[in-house]
Amino acid sequence: MTAPHLVSTCAASPGIDATRCPLCGGPNGCAMAPAGADPQAAAACWCMAASFPPALLEKVPAAARRRACICARCAAQAAAREGA
Repeated sequence: MTAPHLVSTCAASPGIDATRCPLCGGPNGCAMAPAGADPQAAAACWCMAASFPPALLEKVPAAARRRACICARCAAQAAAREGA
């Protein structure tokens, strides 16, 4: 599944750090996370071409959905498990 994980707003959400993965707490490297992110840079973010298994997306806490992106490491691990 591609794209439904996207950060829908750069507005700060109480208790949610948009620059951290909501699953592991590591940096997510999302170009859309920083406040005032350039929309063109955001469109080139690594996560735009990534695939996120539905089971992985379901693990994201409700409060963080569409507020913080999953990191590349968690996405790759989930894809490897799904492909195993």
